[in-house]
Amino acid sequence: MEESVPLPPTAAETTAERPWPVGLLSQKIRDYVNRMSIVWVRGELVQVSRGKGALVFMTLRDTHLDASFSVSMRASAFSCLDLEPQQGSDVVVQCKPTFWGRRGTLQLEAYDIRAVGIGDLLQRLEQLKQALFREGLFDAEHKRPLPFLPHTIGLICGRKSAAERDVIVNAEKRWPAVRFETREVAVQGVKAVGEVSEALRELDSRDDVDVIIISRGGGSLEDLLPFSDESLVRLAAAARTPIVSAIGHEVDTPLLDLVADYRASTPTDAAKTVVPDMSLERAQLNEARSRSYSALASRIEREREAIAHIRERPAFAEPHTMIESHAEAIDGAIASARATVSISLERARERVRALADQARALSPLHTLERGYAVVQGTDGTPLTHPSEAPAGTRVSIRLASGRLGATSLGEESQEGREKS
Repeated sequence: MEESVPLPPTAAETTAERPWPVGLLSQKIRDYVNRMSIVWVRGELVQVSRGKGALVFMTLRDTHLDASFSVSMRASAFSCLDLEPQQGSDVVVQCKPTFWGRRGTLQLEAYDIRAVGIGDLLQRLEQLKQALFREGLFDAEHKRPLPFLPHTIGLICGRKSAAERDVIVNAEKRWPAVRFETREVAVQGVKAVGEVSEALRELDSRDDVDVIIISRGGGSLEDLLPFSDESLVRLAAAARTPIVSAIGHEVDTPLLDLVADYRASTPTDAAKTVVPDMSLERAQLNEARSRSYSALASRIEREREAIAHIRERPAFAEPHTMIESHAEAIDGAIASARATVSISLERARERVRALADQARALSPLHTLERGYAVVQGTDGTPLTHPSEAPAGTRVSIRLASGRLGATSLGEESQEGREKS
């Protein structure tokens, strides 16, 4: 009789000569799966089959990855759900994995199904999100621009985490002179909110920190809950230093992402966003310098051509021609001005002579030249009646060529006037 050979106790010890039977592999997989605890799983229902049996069968699919599971649930528990799951519903399922050895398939046994956003946790987050949205904490006008080249970067991350390494390594590759003020804190669990908040306050109070990165390497919805805490979100919104949220997740969106000045998809993305690439900046600077030189050279060449074109003009080729033409115009203007002035002077002379003749004709001297005289009193007042100069009165007689002094003999009688 052939002696039985003991089977390898672990999968790593199996060989081609000492393999496991299919039944043993099935048993070990079933035992391993049975040790798994109840888990909450999120996905999309792509098939819901309600028959007359005791079980309801569904298919739960990951909308981002090509993965799906068959889900079974007791019809009695299914009927007691607060919602009626339908095809296309986004749900979270409380279930336990089970392995069917006969078919070699893995299936989920469901105990509870909740619509995403209606569950207690998700519902509270949604309510808080709407409240903060109404307050304007997510508005674009509150987003502060990131500095072009930060002197010092504040980094809040887990202790000895891959996120810390990703940020620092990628940042130093892009700009070796960059400095970090790193604060390693708990990024999940009951201490996370307090430690992250304290680190944020401390870094925000420093004048040398230009930007703060809050980083974590992704995680489940429960792991990311601290980054949706209301006190932490409000603290980030009130910070004076620009904040970059680099939680490193794709499906769930912590509220910190919405209030941060920039949301990075991964810690590496945060480093590339905050720190410029030195080699790229140098290349762009060289290109800008080259374009500036080319533009300046082209401008100088255009100005030279313009000057050469101006020099070729007749006025510059034979400048005396332009001067002669202007000289002729000036001579003509001078001659015209002299003629005009001469005519105006002659007319003025004639006018003056006419006025002089008129003045002489009207002058009392012209009358005196004809033999007349003006008799004036000693005060120069002209006398017009004999009574104004009684006998013995001194008078002055104005002639055409001088004056005579005389003494009045009084009024002459009519007889005397006739004799004279």
